Amino acid sequence: MKRVLQRGIGAAAVFILAAFVLLAAGRPAIARVIAGVDVPPTVTLGSEELVLNGAGIRVKLFMKIYVGALYLKARQTSVDAVLSDPGAKRIVMNFLYKELSTKKLVDAWNTGFTNNSTPAEVKALQERITRFNAMFDTVHRGDVIRLDYLPDAGTQVWINDTLKGTVAGEDFSRALLRIWLGPKPPDVNLKNAMMGNAY
Repeated sequence: MKRVLQRGIGAAAVFILAAFVLLAAGRPAIARVIAGVDVPPTVTLGSEELVLNGAGIRVKLFMKIYVGALYLKARQTSVDAVLSDPGAKRIVMNFLYKELSTKKLVDAWNTGFTNNSTPAEVKALQERITRFNAMFDTVHRGDVIRLDYLPDAGTQVWINDTLKGTVAGEDFSRALLRIWLGPKPPDVNLKNAMMGNAY
Protein backbone atom coordinates (compact mmCIF):
# COMPACT_ATOMS: atom_id res chain seq x y z
CA MET A 1 0.00 0.00 0.00
CA LYS A 2 2.81 2.37 0.90
CA ARG A 3 4.56 1.71 -2.42
CA VAL A 4 1.32 2.34 -4.34
CA LEU A 5 0.91 5.69 -2.58
CA GLN A 6 4.54 6.64 -3.33
CA ARG A 7 4.08 5.77 -7.00
CA GLY A 8 0.88 7.80 -7.08
CA ILE A 9 2.54 10.82 -5.47
CA GLY A 10 5.51 10.51 -7.85
CA ALA A 11 3.23 10.38 -10.90
CA ALA A 12 1.28 13.41 -9.65
CA ALA A 13 4.52 15.37 -9.15
CA VAL A 14 5.62 14.56 -12.69
CA PHE A 15 2.23 15.64 -14.06
CA ILE A 16 2.30 18.93 -12.15
CA LEU A 17 5.85 19.66 -13.30
CA ALA A 18 4.95 18.92 -16.94
CA ALA A 19 1.89 21.17 -16.70
CA PHE A 20 3.99 23.97 -15.21
CA VAL A 21 6.53 23.71 -18.04
CA LEU A 22 3.77 23.83 -20.68
CA LEU A 23 2.16 26.85 -19.05
CA ALA A 24 5.50 28.65 -18.79
CA ALA A 25 6.27 27.94 -22.45
CA GLY A 26 2.88 29.31 -23.49
CA ARG A 27 3.23 32.51 -21.53
CA PRO A 28 4.13 35.62 -23.57
CA ALA A 29 7.60 37.03 -22.99
CA ILE A 30 7.67 39.98 -20.62
CA ALA A 31 9.58 43.18 -21.31
CA ARG A 32 12.49 43.94 -19.00
CA VAL A 33 13.19 47.32 -17.46
CA ILE A 34 16.88 48.12 -17.03
CA ALA A 35 17.87 51.44 -15.43
CA GLY A 36 14.43 52.78 -16.30
CA VAL A 37 14.67 51.70 -19.95
CA ASP A 38 12.06 49.34 -21.38
CA VAL A 39 13.78 46.47 -23.19
CA PRO A 40 11.18 44.56 -25.26
CA PRO A 41 11.53 40.77 -25.57
CA THR A 42 11.07 40.88 -29.34
CA VAL A 43 11.43 43.44 -32.14
CA THR A 44 10.55 43.43 -35.84
CA LEU A 45 13.29 44.11 -38.36
CA GLY A 46 12.06 44.19 -41.93
CA SER A 47 9.75 41.19 -42.13
CA GLU A 48 11.52 39.22 -39.40
CA GLU A 49 10.92 38.96 -35.68
CA LEU A 50 14.08 39.07 -33.58
CA VAL A 51 14.33 37.94 -29.96
CA LEU A 52 16.25 39.55 -27.15
CA ASN A 53 19.51 37.68 -26.64
CA GLY A 54 20.53 39.83 -23.69
CA ALA A 55 20.84 43.35 -22.36
CA GLY A 56 22.80 45.24 -19.73
CA ILE A 57 24.38 48.53 -18.76
CA ARG A 58 27.62 49.97 -20.12
CA VAL A 59 29.45 51.34 -17.10
CA LYS A 60 32.62 53.45 -17.19
CA LEU A 61 34.29 54.74 -14.04
CA PHE A 62 31.12 53.94 -12.07
CA MET A 63 29.02 56.03 -14.48
CA LYS A 64 26.13 54.48 -16.38
CA ILE A 65 26.61 55.33 -20.05
CA TYR A 66 23.87 53.39 -21.87
CA VAL A 67 21.68 50.31 -21.82
CA GLY A 68 22.84 47.98 -24.58
CA ALA A 69 20.65 45.22 -26.03
CA LEU A 70 21.33 42.54 -28.64
CA TYR A 71 18.56 41.00 -30.77
CA LEU A 72 18.95 37.90 -32.95
CA LYS A 73 16.72 35.55 -34.95
CA ALA A 74 17.28 32.91 -32.27
CA ARG A 75 18.97 33.10 -28.89
CA GLN A 76 22.63 32.14 -28.79
CA THR A 77 24.98 31.50 -25.88
CA SER A 78 28.19 31.31 -27.95
CA VAL A 79 29.94 34.38 -29.35
CA ASP A 80 31.15 32.32 -32.31
CA ALA A 81 27.54 31.35 -33.08
CA VAL A 82 26.48 35.00 -33.04
CA LEU A 83 29.34 36.11 -35.28
CA SER A 84 28.86 33.27 -37.78
CA ASP A 85 25.09 33.74 -38.04
CA PRO A 86 24.39 35.45 -41.39
CA GLY A 87 20.88 36.52 -40.37
CA ALA A 88 19.40 39.83 -39.32
CA LYS A 89 20.56 41.39 -36.04
CA ARG A 90 19.96 44.53 -33.99
CA ILE A 91 21.97 46.36 -31.36
CA VAL A 92 20.19 49.08 -29.40
CA MET A 93 21.91 51.68 -27.22
CA ASN A 94 19.66 53.74 -24.94
CA PHE A 95 21.80 56.52 -23.51
CA LEU A 96 21.71 57.26 -19.78
CA TYR A 97 24.66 59.65 -19.52
CA LYS A 98 23.96 63.38 -19.83
CA GLU A 99 26.16 63.96 -22.90
CA LEU A 100 28.70 62.10 -24.99
CA SER A 101 30.53 64.20 -27.58
CA THR A 102 31.00 63.13 -31.19
CA LYS A 103 34.75 62.83 -30.60
CA LYS A 104 34.35 60.54 -27.59
CA LEU A 105 31.82 58.42 -29.42
CA VAL A 106 34.01 58.08 -32.53
CA ASP A 107 37.10 57.39 -30.39
CA ALA A 108 35.14 54.60 -28.68
CA TRP A 109 34.16 53.09 -32.04
CA ASN A 110 37.73 53.23 -33.31
CA THR A 111 39.13 51.68 -30.12
CA GLY A 112 36.54 48.93 -30.32
CA PHE A 113 37.38 48.10 -33.92
CA THR A 114 41.13 48.15 -33.26
CA ASN A 115 40.96 46.07 -30.08
CA ASN A 116 38.75 43.35 -31.51
CA SER A 117 39.85 42.99 -35.14
CA THR A 118 43.22 42.24 -36.68
CA PRO A 119 45.22 45.08 -38.28
CA ALA A 120 44.50 43.52 -41.69
CA GLU A 121 40.76 43.47 -40.99
CA VAL A 122 40.77 47.09 -39.82
CA LYS A 123 42.72 48.13 -42.93
CA ALA A 124 40.23 46.35 -45.19
CA LEU A 125 37.31 48.03 -43.40
CA GLN A 126 38.86 51.48 -42.91
CA GLU A 127 36.92 53.30 -45.61
CA ARG A 128 33.64 51.90 -44.29
CA ILE A 129 34.64 52.63 -40.68
CA THR A 130 35.31 56.25 -41.66
CA ARG A 131 31.86 56.53 -43.29
CA PHE A 132 30.28 54.88 -40.25
CA ASN A 133 31.97 57.34 -37.87
CA ALA A 134 30.74 60.30 -39.92
CA MET A 135 27.12 59.33 -39.21
CA PHE A 136 27.30 60.26 -35.52
CA ASP A 137 26.79 63.48 -33.60
CA THR A 138 26.89 64.28 -29.90
CA VAL A 139 24.36 62.14 -28.03
CA HIS A 140 22.45 63.04 -24.88
CA ARG A 141 20.49 61.27 -22.18
CA GLY A 142 17.41 59.73 -23.76
CA ASP A 143 18.91 59.39 -27.24
CA VAL A 144 18.74 55.99 -28.91
CA ILE A 145 21.22 54.54 -31.39
CA ARG A 146 20.03 51.50 -33.29
CA LEU A 147 22.34 49.40 -35.45
CA ASP A 148 20.35 47.08 -37.71
CA TYR A 149 21.99 44.43 -39.86
CA LEU A 150 19.97 43.27 -42.87
CA PRO A 151 21.77 40.66 -45.01
CA ASP A 152 20.58 42.19 -48.29
CA ALA A 153 21.36 45.79 -47.32
CA GLY A 154 24.10 45.97 -44.68
CA THR A 155 24.26 47.77 -41.35
CA GLN A 156 21.76 50.61 -41.00
CA VAL A 157 22.55 53.35 -38.48
CA TRP A 158 19.47 54.86 -36.86
CA ILE A 159 19.59 57.71 -34.34
CA ASN A 160 16.29 58.54 -32.68
CA ASP A 161 14.43 56.77 -35.51
CA THR A 162 16.23 58.78 -38.22
CA LEU A 163 18.22 56.71 -40.72
CA LYS A 164 21.72 58.20 -40.94
CA GLY A 165 23.15 55.77 -43.49
CA THR A 166 23.99 52.19 -44.37
CA VAL A 167 27.34 50.37 -44.37
CA ALA A 168 27.58 47.34 -46.64
CA GLY A 169 29.09 43.98 -45.83
CA GLU A 170 28.69 41.08 -43.45
CA ASP A 171 32.38 41.53 -42.59
CA PHE A 172 31.63 45.02 -41.28
CA SER A 173 28.68 43.71 -39.26
CA ARG A 174 30.90 41.06 -37.64
CA ALA A 175 33.58 43.64 -36.79
CA LEU A 176 30.92 45.90 -35.28
CA LEU A 177 29.50 43.06 -33.16
CA ARG A 178 33.00 42.23 -31.92
CA ILE A 179 33.20 45.70 -30.34
CA TRP A 180 30.83 44.35 -27.65
CA LEU A 181 31.43 40.62 -27.96
CA GLY A 182 35.12 40.37 -28.91
CA PRO A 183 38.12 39.50 -26.72
CA LYS A 184 38.58 43.10 -25.51
CA PRO A 185 35.11 44.61 -25.08
CA PRO A 186 34.69 48.01 -23.40
CA ASP A 187 32.70 46.34 -20.59
CA VAL A 188 32.96 42.61 -19.82
CA ASN A 189 29.80 42.71 -17.71
CA LEU A 190 27.87 44.19 -20.64
CA LYS A 191 29.29 41.50 -22.95
CA ASN A 192 28.10 38.80 -20.56
CA ALA A 193 24.68 40.45 -20.29
CA MET A 194 24.26 40.74 -24.06
CA MET A 195 25.12 37.05 -24.32
CA GLY A 196 22.28 36.31 -21.93
CA ASN A 197 24.43 35.44 -18.93
CA ALA A 198 23.14 38.26 -16.73
CA TYR A 199 20.55 41.03 -16.73
